[in-house]
Amino acid sequence: MAAAAPRARTGGKRGKDERRGFKGYKWEFRDSNKDFWAQGHAESKSLIMICIIAALVCFERVATHPIVVLLLTMELSICAFFFFLYSLAINRYIPFVFWPMMDLINDLACCAFLIGGIIFALEARRELPMPYLSGMILMGVAAFISIIDLCLQRRQFKSRKLRKFILLAPDRKGKMQDPKLLLMLAAKEDEEERQRELAEKAKREEMDPGW
Repeated sequence: MAAAAPRARTGGKRGKDERRGFKGYKWEFRDSNKDFWAQGHAESKSLIMICIIAALVCFERVATHPIVVLLLTMELSICAFFFFLYSLAINRYIPFVFWPMMDLINDLACCAFLIGGIIFALEARRELPMPYLSGMILMGVAAFISIIDLCLQRRQFKSRKLRKFILLAPDRKGKMQDPKLLLMLAAKEDEEERQRELAEKAKREEMDPGW
């Protein structure tokens, strides 16, 4: 009786195929939105856009300098770009760009431009009607929220994520790095985390023997 042919191992191939096509995009979409909303960036960017839109509505009711309207429209467009970039997981398919750094620069620029816009709007008119004053206050609130979003970016600059983006970046010839490096990095991070937990446990046992 002939021996049965050994079955080929398809686990690794199946895992790779799951990350391709529409199924892969659905996984990236869920994971990207999970990080985006859990870290507070989605809420802060939503509030910034709401404040800017409300400020534009207020400025439309009275005579306003076109530069103020142009500045608010520009900031609204940039903020919407980053919102849809993370919401649609587009950043996951452009790994050679360190998007947290780009977002940090955007928050700094947004705060600076909005504060500058408030100063310019204050000097552009002698009288400040209520809609005009409300628009200036909303600009100040949007600038403050952008500072909060900037502070939330510090989580993206940990050593683990920085090493991950360095490995994802292409070399000088434009070739992408070996994907196995990511697996090696993940294994190293797990080992470091395990050693850290053991060290903390040993330290607690030394401080409290009855623990």
